[in-house]
Amino acid sequence: MKSSRVLAAILVSLIMAACTAPRAGTGPYETPGALSREPQRAGELAQQGADLVGTDPERAEALLREALTADLHHGPAHNNLGVLHYRAGRLYEAAQEFQWAGRLMPGHPEPRVSLGLVLERAGRVDEALESYATALEVLPGNVRAMQALARCQLRSGRSDERTAHFLREIELLGESDAWRTWARRMRAAGSVQESGS
Repeated sequence: MKSSRVLAAILVSLIMAACTAPRAGTGPYETPGALSREPQRAGELAQQGADLVGTDPERAEALLREALTADLHHGPAHNNLGVLHYRAGRLYEAAQEFQWAGRLMPGHPEPRVSLGLVLERAGRVDEALESYATALEVLPGNVRAMQALARCQLRSGRSDERTAHFLREIELLGESDAWRTWARRMRAAGSVQESGS
């Protein structure tokens, strides 16, 4: 009887010690209190990382993670980290980062378009279409979102009344000559029914 009380007392003290022990360190997803956030430093590090995404992905990732350690709530760092994961084929990690970025950047279509690309690449076409549509709700007329949505609709055979409008807009405002030419070819091929036809 006495030994079970002693054992219980030891267990309680071990549990309490574990619950109150200081944490050894912080990582990008273990944010310190709001008072120790460093948004300016996070912004500087995130910009440095963004500048290296295309040329030095390892260094870019290190800088972006450091930015998130400074401020977990820095949306652009999450978005650019998602880009790195996507390019490396780490779709699950990319989706997580784009979801974070979307929550932290409510007025920006970019994370939603990027999430759509991840979902489409993973074969989750319905969710990709929804993500692209959400990007257009966030910023109507965003050409990158129109391009992604129209392309996905046509690839999956799910064009709707909006597709012809998207193709006309892309033909005029597409991000590149390749996009404008693609839209022109899709319209000429009769890939979608023009309204009023």
